[in-house]
Amino acid sequence: MTTTTNERNVTVIGAGSMGAALTRAFIEKKFSVTVWNRNQSKMQPLVEMGASAAPDITSAINASNVIVICVSDYKASRSILETNGVAASLRGKTLIQLSTGTPKDARDLDAWVIQQGAYCLNGDIMAWPRQMGTDAATIAVSGAESTFKQQDGLLRALAGNVQYMGSEPGASGALFHAVLAYLAGSWIGFCHGALICENEGLRPEDLGVLLEQISGILGGELRHMGQVIQQGRFSDPESTVKTTGEDLQLLVQQAKEAGINSELPVFAADLFKRAIDAGYAQEEHAAVIKVLRRNG
Repeated sequence: MTTTTNERNVTVIGAGSMGAALTRAFIEKKFSVTVWNRNQSKMQPLVEMGASAAPDITSAINASNVIVICVSDYKASRSILETNGVAASLRGKTLIQLSTGTPKDARDLDAWVIQQGAYCLNGDIMAWPRQMGTDAATIAVSGAESTFKQQDGLLRALAGNVQYMGSEPGASGALFHAVLAYLAGSWIGFCHGALICENEGLRPEDLGVLLEQISGILGGELRHMGQVIQQGRFSDPESTVKTTGEDLQLLVQQAKEAGINSELPVFAADLFKRAIDAGYAQEEHAAVIKVLRRNG
């Protein structure tokens, strides 16, 4: 492998909001950064910060032994890397893929990169662009352990929390999608809560403050649910499916009485009713996963 843990040269492909944030983090950590982007105008602010702009993608890859790519998705990544002549320039180099994709996308890319005689790590960023380069950022990474060890220092220039998920290329992508599933529910849930506040003359901002104040309790509950599901320990409930289901029926009633959108409460109440009907009423509320496992 041509890269070393103390190498300070890196190429970043992509200068969108996240790609630019990665470049800035590297510059702040005293890396020598080459950047390339299809829309060349987006590179100018990064050049002003100290990055070198490559005239074309092949030049960008040739500039460094480590290539970090962060574009819209894996399809965009592949379209860039599979351009005539580009693939050959990857030989002996390490590609760190930080674009968004599925676990299958990661596995397919890993196999393709290896075919080019290069090394590959698939990573998933769990942070906002403003957090890159700080301890608040997390990156989950999967791929060959030897490659990860070579690039651990470089990755830690981007995120205070770098989690190695193992050699299976799709592992980090699977974790990302699991987190996204949680976030999707929480974002929609927060917006429904904000709708309740608006309708009742309360401030949605205060809801956000309250949730921040009890975030420790919520975090503990999430850890507990993970342990319950992992261990199949549904029969010693702190809160039952029945209790939660009844609460959700009240959430449906509240929405109807207030005349506000009831899509989320109806969906959630229906899911828990199905769990009750299936015989899980007295089990831990996390037992709703048993209904989800049935795949409809």
